Amino acid sequence: MNDVLDKPSEFCGVVGIYGDENAAVNSYLCLHALQHRGQESAGIAASDGKNVRKKLGMGLVSDIFNEENISELKGHIAIGHNRYSTTGESAALNVQPLVIKHREGLLGIGHNGNISNSKSLRNALEERGSIFQTTTDSEVILHLIAKSLEKNISGKIKDAVRQIEGAFSLVFLTREKLIALRDPHGFRPLALGKLNNSYVVASETSAFDLIGAEYVRDVKCGEMIVFDESGMKSYFPFEQCEAAHCVFEFVYFSRPDSQIFGEYVDKTRRKLGKNLAIENDLDADIVISVPDSSNTTALGYSQRSNVKFELGLIRNHYVGRTLIKPTQQSRDAGVRLKFNTVGGVLKDRRVILVDDSIVRGTTIKQLVNTVRNAGAKEVHVRISSPPIKKPCFYGMNFPTPQELIAHNRSVDQICEYLGADSLKYLSLKGMLDAMPKEQGQNYCTACFSGEYPIPIDDLLSESL
Repeated sequence: MNDVLDKPSEFCGVVGIYGDENAAVNSYLCLHALQHRGQESAGIAASDGKNVRKKLGMGLVSDIFNEENISELKGHIAIGHNRYSTTGESAALNVQPLVIKHREGLLGIGHNGNISNSKSLRNALEERGSIFQTTTDSEVILHLIAKSLEKNISGKIKDAVRQIEGAFSLVFLTREKLIALRDPHGFRPLALGKLNNSYVVASETSAFDLIGAEYVRDVKCGEMIVFDESGMKSYFPFEQCEAAHCVFEFVYFSRPDSQIFGEYVDKTRRKLGKNLAIENDLDADIVISVPDSSNTTALGYSQRSNVKFELGLIRNHYVGRTLIKPTQQSRDAGVRLKFNTVGGVLKDRRVILVDDSIVRGTTIKQLVNTVRNAGAKEVHVRISSPPIKKPCFYGMNFPTPQELIAHNRSVDQICEYLGADSLKYLSLKGMLDAMPKEQGQNYCTACFSGEYPIPIDDLLSESL
């Protein structure tokens, strides 16, 4: 459906639970809370200390799991994964968690992010005889682990992840252990929680809320945590480096009720809206949002500008995925399926339409036209992030640069294309000023600025 909504596709969502006899059931509930991070496929693997069982499928969490197959996933350890493909095609063979058998036993993996040097690593592994069963970059990690000469699984994982670059929040499952690991730059969020006497890790804290777990802290940048019968042990296998949290998690991806990178998403989005109003003040009658990701941003804009917030667009939450191909015509039809106007609110009003980002421009162009057709006198578009000009190599599935509307157009040209009375973006400084500023808190802005925190494959760089 993201082709229809003209938004960057979500990364993935991961969860891991140790020490809970209902580990699979609670993982299932956590995946529901993380469904927004990937609607392509989902899976859960569970261990009872002797056997590892898994259930995987294409589609939504509610389509894949039921009472019967969840009850078969017995054990006190479980990992779960929601997927939207970034590296690797959309196919059943790529559904995670991936579970393999190697000389040290069974090992499962769930991965959120993107390995930026995966192509060169994969080529080297294949030259050494590795046979890949999937097209995902996550399988590269498993092959590196299997080939490691370290003596135990913790050492093998440390050895493997030191060879990879990019974004990776990982959960591993063995017969006896749960292992959680975050890349040294901390691109993707990963939180640690407690549920009674059990441990939980998840991509967002909204997953904790659903099962009644307590948020303890974030898994630190470059931290590997091993959970087993002796408790929880923390290791730092990487050299210390500067954090590069994905700023787009706050702008669009994460749920507003989650805490990521040490702050509530809702609070940060309100700051984005307030900064947008400070930079781009305008005399108007009402402020409306493009629901749902821009709701709190529009509220922040309204509070700072003293322009009344109204519900001018209503989103249909029951559309689901369409069966039509992602052509321009189908995207336009998808927008009409997804949104409808509240005519009495919009008629004869000067409207400020707040959204979080513009990718291709398809959705916002259609919405500008829809709002105008509902009787609005003026439609002014305000975006709570800078223009997106570059691709992401750390897990965000943007279109090619040529498809990004801001790649080769000025703001005035984009405004003309949208048919808006005016268009203003939040500046890069204004966006970063809204971010949490704890010690060591830095952000990746590559899709806006083109400044990539770590190297990428030469093959990938050709798309720049």
